[in-house]
Amino acid sequence: MSVPSPLQHGDPPYLGPFVIQARLRVGPAGLVYLAQAPDGRAVSVALLTTGAALDASARDRFVTAIRDSAPERGGVRGWVARRSQRGRTAVLENMPPVLAMDVGPAPWVATPYVTGRAGAERFLEPVMVSGTLIGERHGPDFVPYWVSDRAPALPAPPRPKPPPTEPRRAVVVAGSILGAMLMLLSLVFWLLVFRPADEPQPPRPLPPTMFVPTPPPVPATPMPRPTPDPTATQSAPGQSPAPDGDPQDPGSEI
Repeated sequence: MSVPSPLQHGDPPYLGPFVIQARLRVGPAGLVYLAQAPDGRAVSVALLTTGAALDASARDRFVTAIRDSAPERGGVRGWVARRSQRGRTAVLENMPPVLAMDVGPAPWVATPYVTGRAGAERFLEPVMVSGTLIGERHGPDFVPYWVSDRAPALPAPPRPKPPPTEPRRAVVVAGSILGAMLMLLSLVFWLLVFRPADEPQPPRPLPPTMFVPTPPPVPATPMPRPTPDPTATQSAPGQSPAPDGDPQDPGSEI
């Protein structure tokens, strides 16, 4: 009975539509995982190690065991396959039903998980050459060269999605706008570079008028002094005229 153990670094989070949840078994030919199907039921998934996946013979034995246990669609091919399975050894007998599989560079197979019964690990037995179509393994010390490589064979990452493209109408509108802008730019360039030589130049504007204030004019002759009024020289009653005859100076009191 396999006891689930936590996942480790390098284990795939997904295998096809199945979510990997824990490890069930680690063997020289591959790893067995406990996974969950899209409908919620538990499944057992067997995945080859990197060394076994790189060995064409080991990978072919694994894929052959999966295809022999997968349900056939009928027809001549299914009849031939059923007839050829009569001569298979006991290793390929009583295999669990195959729910899903991938026979690419990193093959894996998914079977129902039932506690206490063998699951997908049954498909890893033919990989070690014991009980396959060619018979028992040859030699007492026969060990595959890749038996020390226990890393899981991870499938290639999916190709990135193509970049989003605009609809044809948007591309045509954008191309029309770009063409109009290029024609306008070409016209401006032609007007700047290939301007006719006889074209009159625009007149230059006149400089602004500047007003500078000037000082008032200075008379050439001195200003004449006003002459005294003869009537003002008469002394008033009780006053005597000024000694210098200035009518502005008051007379001394008598």
